[in-house]
Amino acid sequence: RRQAAECSSSSDDEFESKVSLHKAERSLRRRRKLEKETKQLIKQEELKRLHKAQAIQRQLEELEERQRALEIFGVKLERKLRGESDSGSQDETQMLHEWFELVLEKNKLMRYESELLIIAQELELEDHQSRLEQKLREKMAINGK
Repeated sequence: RRQAAECSSSSDDEFESKVSLHKAERSLRRRRKLEKETKQLIKQEELKRLHKAQAIQRQLEELEERQRALEIFGVKLERKLRGESDSGSQDETQMLHEWFELVLEKNKLMRYESELLIIAQELELEDHQSRLEQKLREKMAINGK
């Protein structure tokens, strides 16, 4: 009987050892899968931010072109108003109206540029935060092992 009890006890220990080893392997596989999914999500978020940043850069370049064109037109209009160039048949009231429209458009573009720059700064901060979170996860993974 004693031998049977010892055999059953040792086979129970082996069984429990195998079960705990199997649980540990499953847990490790789950953790690795979660880490892989997290890395993929982080990469997707980085790509989204990159595409947004590229779109903002293009918008800023277009904005700069429009501002330059307005500046050139404004200089010509200002010269006409001062009488430095031949204004033709345009009356002063019409030129002043164009001048104010130009100033309004320029102010609108400047506000839009400010908004774009703020969005770009937000993207930079989000990217920085993501990198810090990644470093933290890496440190926690190292300390947790």
